[in-house]
Amino acid sequence: MFTGIVEEKGTLEAVRLLEGGRRLRVACGFASELAVDESVAVDGVCLTVVACDAAGFEAVAVEETLDKTTLGGLAAGDGVNLERALRLGARLDGHLVQGHVDARGEVAHVETLADSHVVRIAYPAAFAPYLIPKGSIAVDGVSLTVARLDEPAGTFEVAVIPHTWEKTTASRWAPGRAVNLEFDAVGKYVLRARTLAEG
Repeated sequence: MFTGIVEEKGTLEAVRLLEGGRRLRVACGFASELAVDESVAVDGVCLTVVACDAAGFEAVAVEETLDKTTLGGLAAGDGVNLERALRLGARLDGHLVQGHVDARGEVAHVETLADSHVVRIAYPAAFAPYLIPKGSIAVDGVSLTVARLDEPAGTFEVAVIPHTWEKTTASRWAPGRAVNLEFDAVGKYVLRARTLAEG
């Protein structure tokens, strides 16, 4: 479980192709604190550490992960948002994020304002029930608030403060760029329960 508060912007050092998946090596500042079998969210995707040293860690993205996320499009040298798993008893500053990406979205427009950036993102129509105005969403692992919801056009907007813009990969978001989307887990459970109750 994660919070969507990115700890660090790491660098993808190497990508090794496997039979169906990819083995990724990521350089980051907290690598020396990691252990094999720990979870790290990479651009919002929960991955298991399979090797680590003082300079970085390695994780495997399998076919299912590559199909549903943007990890398959990453190349050596790309920056990635990193967050270690939440510890019980720690402060929850973002929202509950599982690291289980629901869908890929696409940046439709970026507007630069005096003190922020407004990013409009298109998403698959099937996920419309999971979004509400002022609700939470994780975009590439970044916990954000839905500022505006455009219905039925299938886009939503988020406002990104300067700190987040600089400390995450948000500064690379541009029209046409694919992003990982994880919708609020609480909302998903509520909708599932209601659907089952209605039979």
